[in-house]
Amino acid sequence: MSTISQQELVHDVISVLNRIAAGEQIVITRGGRPIAELRPVAPSRVTPRPFGLAAGEFVVPDDFDCPLPEQLLREFEGQ
Repeated sequence: MSTISQQELVHDVISVLNRIAAGEQIVITRGGRPIAELRPVAPSRVTPRPFGLAAGEFVVPDDFDCPLPEQLLREFEGQ
């Protein structure tokens, strides 16, 4: 991880951004004290997630789509 001053960043922003885009992590300092860390953003997923990643992790109960009990409905409505 490299360290550069705030003045260096302001003086040559494009060069610093190119270094970050190439994978470098840079700490920015002001008066010799670290104030920020710049690092590349993780690449986004280009392909959709596959189906079935959580297969077998849970079971949907048989009464999943049955109406809720009246008492619970009243509680949701604040009665």
